[in-house]
Amino acid sequence: MVVDSGERRAVDRLFHALSDGTRRDIVVRTLQGEHSVSALARLYPMSFAAVQKHVAVLHEAGLVAKRRQGREQLVSGDVEALRRAGAVLDALEDVWRARVERMGALLEEDS
Repeated sequence: MVVDSGERRAVDRLFHALSDGTRRDIVVRTLQGEHSVSALARLYPMSFAAVQKHVAVLHEAGLVAKRRQGREQLVSGDVEALRRAGAVLDALEDVWRARVERMGALLEEDS
């Protein structure tokens, strides 16, 4: 489970980034292939600047990588970041399942 504050902040950034539907869609698209920010901006009913901000949040969370090619900024998804998110959720599920098992054991003792 997440212990130190640096890890907590990283997990918070990760789940904050994934909390928005547009950002999740950008992650899916960039996992399928590299896209320029301008190409991504054409896909959404919002300004280029808004898409650029979404990409910045995703980049800060480690969900996408950015690289410059000429005047374009290219974005690609990082599957390892999604695996980290999955690992955190798996750890939380383990805690939850352990509690349910303990409750079941206590109920069996009382019967």
